[in-house]
Amino acid sequence: MAEITIRPLKEEDAAYFALEERKQGWHTEEGKFLDRMRDVRAGSCISLVAELDGVPAGYVNVYHEGDFAWTPFAGRGFPEIVDFAVLEKFRGRGVGSALMDEAERVAGAFSDTVFLGVGLHAGYGSAQRMYVKRGYIPDGSGVWFRGRVCEPYTPCENDDDLILYLSKKLR
Repeated sequence: MAEITIRPLKEEDAAYFALEERKQGWHTEEGKFLDRMRDVRAGSCISLVAELDGVPAGYVNVYHEGDFAWTPFAGRGFPEIVDFAVLEKFRGRGVGSALMDEAERVAGAFSDTVFLGVGLHAGYGSAQRMYVKRGYIPDGSGVWFRGRVCEPYTPCENDDDLILYLSKKLR
């Protein structure tokens, strides 16, 4: 049986994950991970990596207070799960569940509620299903596009910026 361990994100993970995600056809740059490390050093988030048998397989970030002005939860003091991913070659082996278990444990130290945004195109399908199975529910504000509610019948693009926000009571 494969062993999953969770550890903090390290600077050297940036190049590894950026390369592995580009191999999957994603548009990932090392800077994304280096920005997370800067936020860790600033004390605003905890960044976690899951290893499967010693190989980095996925990551997630928990911002202590997700008060980003472009979310429906701004200023409410709830932590936000941001940028959760499991490399495709490691999916279906419990990595995502282990990461989310730990992310929710971390978030629970700050609040009884956690939230996240999930993209709506098919590339997010496995995450969408997992969030529903874990008890996340839509916040009711509708679909967000590029940091704002996408008003009914207005144009938007089905890209990574088309998001539905979900929350979960942790206790």
